[in-house]
Amino acid sequence: GQGVDEPLSATGFKQADAAGLFLSNVKFTHVFSSDLLRAKQTAAAILGKNKFCRDLEIKYDTRLRERKYGVAEGRPLADLKAMAKDAGEQCPSFTPSGGETLDEVRERAKDFFEFLCQLAVELEQKEHGKPSAPGRNSGTSGQHFVFPWTNHCSEVEPSSEGSGSSMILDANILVVSHGAYMRNWIGYFVSGLSCTLPANLTKSQLSSVSPNTGVSHFIIKLENRNLLKPEITCVCLNQDSHL
Repeated sequence: GQGVDEPLSATGFKQADAAGLFLSNVKFTHVFSSDLLRAKQTAAAILGKNKFCRDLEIKYDTRLRERKYGVAEGRPLADLKAMAKDAGEQCPSFTPSGGETLDEVRERAKDFFEFLCQLAVELEQKEHGKPSAPGRNSGTSGQHFVFPWTNHCSEVEPSSEGSGSSMILDANILVVSHGAYMRNWIGYFVSGLSCTLPANLTKSQLSSVSPNTGVSHFIIKLENRNLLKPEITCVCLNQDSHL
């Protein structure tokens, strides 16, 4: 939750370093992280291993915090399950006293995603306004980014020679957050914005919480700078081959 702001364990630091090595060839344009210590340390570890953007500023945002669990914070998961059972509810949708509802968490995720979309549009407008810069429609704007996805990917990315694939994007944004929060965000993508999912993704995978440092990759297209109808494609979900 939010109330227990503990640092990463020794295992957590190893996992963050492994994620950093996995993403070391990816050139990020922006990095956002929850302001909780475990997420801050994860983001710093990932950037510390990066070959291109080690000195990129990490921006901390309270909207990326884990779900607030109220009276259940700092207690074992078994206690939360027992509370839910006593209330006659299922654990994932149960809201302990003083905690956030799933709708409240999703609203935070929605607000932050809309902020990211606005950021991307402003970047594209700024680039488009430069005399020497070709527009998006020319197919040559933006930057190339190399991703490490291999056989666990969907087929939405064009492959290039070698170990990864390359795409032209206006922004490539790393977001470091938390398991329950990200599950709600992905739920918003799927139910609210009709996100396209990999063909081999099962319902249980879609509803599961990401492992620590699990990587999910989404491509967002905003045709004609339309913030109301983002086209979202999930390349991979909760990918953990680096662990």
